[in-house]
Amino acid sequence: QVQLVESGGGLVQPGGSLRLSCAASGFRFSRYAMSWYRQAPGKERELVATVTSGGGGINYLDSVKGRFTISRDNAKNTVYLQMNSLKAEDTAVYYCKTALSGGYWGQGTQVTVSS
Repeated sequence: QVQLVESGGGLVQPGGSLRLSCAASGFRFSRYAMSWYRQAPGKERELVATVTSGGGGINYLDSVKGRFTISRDNAKNTVYLQMNSLKAEDTAVYYCKTALSGGYWGQGTQVTVSS
């Protein structure tokens, strides 16, 4: 059974940092690209960052380039999203997703950036 469990969200002030984690199980993690998405209230879900199976290929949403870093540890079946210089507009529920066919999503973790 494929499972994706996100953690690490919370309330942070503008300019602060958070590190999100997504623990995966139930499939051969190291064979698939992994992505982080986010969905703000009243908006569509958007792709934030993607890392290829080996970690050598990475892409970011333009608005997070230079502030967010996606990485993965295939030995731990975990993908991370380091978020620095957070802004109010980064407030959203963050989800991880595997490229494995089937449309699997985690439950999400809330990130709120507010003073």
